[in-house]
Amino acid sequence: MNEYALITGASKGIGRSVALQLAGLGYNLLLTARSEPELQQLAQLIKKDYNVNADYLAIDLSEDGAAAKLSGWCKESTFPVSVLINNAGFGAWGNFEELDLQEQIKMLNLNINALVELTYFLLPVLKKQNTAFILNVASTAAYQAVPTLALYSASKAFVLSFSRALRYELIDTTVSVSCLCPGPTDTGFAHRAGMDALAELATKFNMQPNEVAKIGLKGMFNKKAEIIPGFLNKLSATGARHLNKSLIERITNNLYKK
Repeated sequence: MNEYALITGASKGIGRSVALQLAGLGYNLLLTARSEPELQQLAQLIKKDYNVNADYLAIDLSEDGAAAKLSGWCKESTFPVSVLINNAGFGAWGNFEELDLQEQIKMLNLNINALVELTYFLLPVLKKQNTAFILNVASTAAYQAVPTLALYSASKAFVLSFSRALRYELIDTTVSVSCLCPGPTDTGFAHRAGMDALAELATKFNMQPNEVAKIGLKGMFNKKAEIIPGFLNKLSATGARHLNKSLIERITNNLYKK
């Protein structure tokens, strides 16, 4: 197989699990995240254990121009990218007015702008392939407003809406677009978001990254529009669609109140 998959946020969590599983399917990998040592270690592991190519570029996609630089690296190296996994993202926990504004802007740049820009820049490459896939990673937070995670949940609602619209625009092309909406997962997300105080609660509901990645990739290859791993997460998303919004907001506020 000479196909390549580009994975953002590949150094840990769901991104790392996706990388290992795609390598197991014979995909050559393009790995990107902020941490070069972790990317280098992962690339070496993949080359040794799976006998595929694994290249990496350490970059902070929350910075202006980073997505263009990453896509330029792909194009200049003429990697035939047929799978794009937009996984990189983070959250910030707390009341909107009490959180650092620049940190919240950085979050929006990564969760929204980088995903949009990278998708835009790589679509011409993806459309050249016989079959291509985009998997955008959102969250079950996309289905309702979440007090104390206001901008994070809003950013994931954007990702879900954008993915569904783009999917329809590309329906007559070789590119399929899916959106993965995991619930609590045993990654570094909670620590990065400053949610260590809720660690005990999270462990009761956490799924493992390998399980989420497996379900996400299966749904992507089956060309599903939305992929929600886990029964409780599906139930939560269904409830958010049908229950009174004010009720849902009160429930989430009580769960995530800082």
